[in-house]
Amino acid sequence: MAAAKPTLTDSLSFCLAQLAAAAGEGLGGEKDPATNETPLGRALLALRTRHIKAAGGIERFRARGGLRPLLALLRRAAAAGSAPSQASPGSAPSAASASSSPAPASGPAPSAVSSSTPSPPVRLRKMLDLALSILADCCTEGACRAEVRRLGGILPLVTILQCMKTDSIQNRTARALGNLAMEPESCGDIHCAGAVPLLVESLTACQDSQCLQSVVRALRNLADSPQHRLALAQQGAVRPLAELLATAPDAALTSALVRALLELSRGCSRACAEQLSLGGGLGPLVSLASHPKRVVREGTILILANLCAQGLIRPALGNAGGVEVLVDELRQRRGPNGASPASQQPLVRAVCLLCREAINRARLRDAGGLDLLIGLLRDPRASAWHPRIVAALVGFLYDTGALGRLQALGLVPLLAGQLCGEAGEEEEEGREAASWDFPEERTPERAQGGSFRSLRSWLISEGYAAGPDDISPPWSPEQCPPPEPMEPASPILTPTLLRAPRTQRTPGRSPAAAIEEPWGREGPALLLLSRFSQAPDPSGALVTGPALYGLLTYVTGAPGPPSPRALRILSRLTCNPACLEAFVRSYGAALLRAWLVLGVAPDDWPAPRARPTLHSRHRELGERLLQNLTVQAESPFGVGALTHLLLSGSPEDRVACALTLPFICRKPSLWRRLLLEQGGLRLLLAALTRPAPHPLFLFFAADSLSCLQDLMSPTVSPAAPQAVPMDLDSPSRCLYEPLLGPAPVPAPDLHFLLDSGLQLPAQRAASATASPFFRALLSGSFAEAQMDLVPLRGLSPGAAWPILHHLHGCRGCGAALGPVPPPGQPLLGSEAEEALEAAGRFLLPGLEEELEEAVGRIHLGPQGGPESVGEVFRLGRPRLAAHCARWTLGSEQCPRKRGLALVGLVEAAGEEAGPLTEALLAVVMGIELGARVPA
Repeated sequence: MAAAKPTLTDSLSFCLAQLAAAAGEGLGGEKDPATNETPLGRALLALRTRHIKAAGGIERFRARGGLRPLLALLRRAAAAGSAPSQASPGSAPSAASASSSPAPASGPAPSAVSSSTPSPPVRLRKMLDLALSILADCCTEGACRAEVRRLGGILPLVTILQCMKTDSIQNRTARALGNLAMEPESCGDIHCAGAVPLLVESLTACQDSQCLQSVVRALRNLADSPQHRLALAQQGAVRPLAELLATAPDAALTSALVRALLELSRGCSRACAEQLSLGGGLGPLVSLASHPKRVVREGTILILANLCAQGLIRPALGNAGGVEVLVDELRQRRGPNGASPASQQPLVRAVCLLCREAINRARLRDAGGLDLLIGLLRDPRASAWHPRIVAALVGFLYDTGALGRLQALGLVPLLAGQLCGEAGEEEEEGREAASWDFPEERTPERAQGGSFRSLRSWLISEGYAAGPDDISPPWSPEQCPPPEPMEPASPILTPTLLRAPRTQRTPGRSPAAAIEEPWGREGPALLLLSRFSQAPDPSGALVTGPALYGLLTYVTGAPGPPSPRALRILSRLTCNPACLEAFVRSYGAALLRAWLVLGVAPDDWPAPRARPTLHSRHRELGERLLQNLTVQAESPFGVGALTHLLLSGSPEDRVACALTLPFICRKPSLWRRLLLEQGGLRLLLAALTRPAPHPLFLFFAADSLSCLQDLMSPTVSPAAPQAVPMDLDSPSRCLYEPLLGPAPVPAPDLHFLLDSGLQLPAQRAASATASPFFRALLSGSFAEAQMDLVPLRGLSPGAAWPILHHLHGCRGCGAALGPVPPPGQPLLGSEAEEALEAAGRFLLPGLEEELEEAVGRIHLGPQGGPESVGEVFRLGRPRLAAHCARWTLGSEQCPRKRGLALVGLVEAAGEEAGPLTEALLAVVMGIELGARVPA
C-alpha cells in the first residue's frame, strides 16, 4: 500500500504559524472546501492529536514558543466569550474591544452567571476545546506550568470558566487549572483570581461526570495548604462535594470525591465540618468505609478520622456509625497482618477524640474500644500516643461500668507506669476539638494550653468542676508569666522561685487566691488513679507493687512539689481498712518506710543511685502514712485481720505479716502476742534463707528486726556482751617476751617444735597449768612429759604465737591480734581460723574468746563494713555469730549497711539456717546466746 501523502499539519512549524496568525488576527479564517475546516482548526487538531502526544512533544512545543500564541488565542476567546453581544457569531472581536474588556479582579469572581447567557458559537467552542485541551496537556509538565504562570495564563482561564458554561469547555478549563494548581505559586494565583466560586458553581450546574471529575480534581489540588483549605471551606466548596457523594454517583466520580474530601478535611476546620454535615455526607462516608476498592475505603476512613478534630460534628458522626467504623479499622490495623504504626496514628487520635462526648463514649465502650485503648497502652511501640490515650480515658471517670472494665483490663499498673517513666508530650488540640456536650461554652475567650483545654469540657460535664472559672485561671499555662523576682536576703532559692517541669499551672489570680491543683502531664493518670482509689475496696488494683511503685516514683522523683492529688491517693489508701491486708501482703508498708522514711528505693538497692532528694519532706510523708496504717492495724478490725493473716494465711502471707508488724504495731500486747507467743518472729527468721518474695525482702527484714529490737528494749533487758578479757587498745604487760631474749629470765625448760622447724621456748610448769590438755601432755604419763622438745602438729608460726602467749599467762597483751587479717581479706583459711581451731583443740576457752574478740574488733569495728559480717559468720563460731547479729541489727548502723550485712549473713549461712536464726533471735529478744529461747 502506498504511503499516506504528507500534509501541511504534519509540520510543527506550520501549526505554530497558524496559531500565531490566529492569535494576532482572530479566531476566524476561511474554511477549506475540501475539509470544511479552517487552517487554525486543522493546526490545533494536529497539535493535540499528533505533536503533543509524541514523545518529547510538549517540551518541543514549549521550546518553540507555542505557549505564548496559545495563551494569546485563549485571551481573545475569553474576551469574545465575555462580550457576546459585541460580535456576531463566528467573527472575532476587534483588538480595541479585546484590550478594553475588563480583566477578572484579583478578588473572588462573581459566583453566578445568568442561565440566559448564550452558548458560544460552535466554531469558537470547538477552537476553545482544542486549545484548552492542548494547554491542559502541556501543564502536566513543570516547566510548562511555570511558563504559563509567567505569561499570565491563569486569568484567561478563570474568565473562560466564568463566561463559557458549556460542559466540555468547563471540563477542559478545570483540568488545566487543576494541573496548574500542582505548583504552589500557581495555586495561590488561582485562588487570588477568584476561581474557587466558579468551580463550586460548576459542581452544582454541571451534569457530565467527566466535567465533574475535573472540577473536583481542581478543587483538590487547590487545597495544598491549611490557608487554602480554609479558604475553600469558607467559599462553600465542601457542601456540594458532600451532596454529590450522597447522590450515589458513578465509581470514578466517587473516587474523585473521596480524594478531594480527604484533602479538604486535613486539619479539619469548623467550616469544613459544618458544610460536610449540612451536605449529608456523613452517612455516605460511613457506608463507603466498607467499599470494595481499597483506595476509596482507606480514604473514607481517613476523612472520618479527620472530622473527629471538630467537636461539633462528633455526635452526628457517632449517630451515623462512625465510632464503630473507626474502632474496627484500628483493630484490624493492629492485628497480626495490620499496617505500620504510622498508619495507625490518625485512627488513634480520632478514637481518643471520640471519648470526649458521652454518647460516643457509650458507643466506643460497646464496640470494644476500651480493650483496644488498653492494648495500645501496653504496646511500647505506641508510647508516643500514651499521654493522649490516658487523657481520653479520663472521659470515663464517672462511668462505673467502663471503670470496672478498665480495671479488669489492668489499667491501674499501666497508669502507674506512666508516672514512673518520662511523660510524653500530649499533642495539643485546637479549641474546636473540645467536647461538644456543652456547646454553649464555645464563646470567644483567651487561648489556653492544649493539654488543659483538651479535658476542660468533660471536667465540667461530669461534675468534677462547677464551671469554667473553677478550673480555668485568668492565666492559662502558656500565658502564665514567670514569678516576679524576689529580693531574698541570701542567694538561696526559695520554693517560690523553683519551677517544676511537671507542674504546668500556677496560681495567678491574686496573692490571696487559693493555690490551685497543679495540672501537669501526669494530671490525667493521677485523676484516674484518684477515681479508682475512691472505690470501697481499691486494694486489688492500687495496693499492689506496680501501683505503689509508680506513685512513690512520682512523689519522690518530681523536682518540685508533687501534685497534692498523689498525696491524697496514698493517704486515702492507708486510711481505708479494706486496704490493710493488701498493704501487708504486698509489703506495701515496708516499701513506704524504706522509700520515704529511710530513703532507699528499689532502684537504689543494693547499689545506691545518685538522685535529687528532699528527704525531710519524704520522711514526714512516710511517717504520716505509716501512722495511718497503725491506726487501722490497732483497731478491732485490724487486729482480727492481722491475726487471721498470721495464723490462717498462706505461707507467703504469714511471712509478710510477721515482717510488717513491727512497722505498724505499737501496742506491746499485740506485737508480743503475734510475734513471740504465736511464732511470727520465728516464721520471719526461717524465711530469710528461702527465695526472696520481694526484691527488697532482706532489706525489709533487717529493718523489721531492728525495729522489733527497739520495741523490745524498754521491756526486756538485753544481755550485755561478755566483757572482753583485755583492752586491745591499751595492751597489758607481756609475760612471754622475757623468754625470747638472748638471756631469758627465767630460763626455758621446754621447747615446742612446729611443723616448719621453728622451736619456741616455753616453761613446762606454766604451760601445764594453762589447760587440761597441756597438763596431761606435759605432766602425765605421755612420752612428751619426758621430752625437752615437744612437737605441736598442724600449727603455723602465726597461729602458734597467741597460744604460747596464753600458755604463759598473757591476757590482753595484743598477741591475739597477730593472726587476724585486715578487713577485706578472707578469714576462712587464715591463721586466725587456724588459731581458733587450735585453741579449741588445746582446751583454751579463754584464748578462744580472746581471739573471737580480736576478730570482731578488727572486722566488725569502725574499719569493718557490711561485707565483713558474712566473712566473720563463716567461721562458724556461736559467739561470733551473735556478734554479727548485734552488728547487723545495731541501731547505730545505717539502714543500707544493715540490709547489706543481712544479705552477707544469709549468703554465709547457706542451707544451714539454724545458727543464723538462733543468733538473730537471741539478739532481737535480748538474751545471751545459748540460753533457753521461747519457742
